[in-house]
Amino acid sequence: QVQLVESGGGTVRPGGSLRLSCVGSMITFNLNTASWYRQQTPESERELVARIRSGGGTRYADSVKGRFTISRDDAKNILYLEMNNLKADDTAVYYCHIIRNYVNYWGQGTQVTVSS
Repeated sequence: QVQLVESGGGTVRPGGSLRLSCVGSMITFNLNTASWYRQQTPESERELVARIRSGGGTRYADSVKGRFTISRDDAKNILYLEMNNLKADDTAVYYCHIIRNYVNYWGQGTQVTVSS
């Protein structure tokens, strides 16, 4: 059974940094397209934050370009999201996502709160 488990969320001040991790089981990040999404309120839609393709190509939301970096450790099968210069608008639940053979898999989410 595919499992994605995120960690690394927390509360930071504006300008601070966090690194999110997502450990995959029964699925391999470097063979599929993997992404980080976030959802700011339960009523809002999940928005794409960053994506990394199997070949290593990346894509970022305009709001996080230059501040966030998506990467993966292929040996450990871990997906990362390095977040720098965090802003209040970055407050959200962050979800790890992977798609394989047109099937979507999601982690349980990790809360990131940016507040002074």
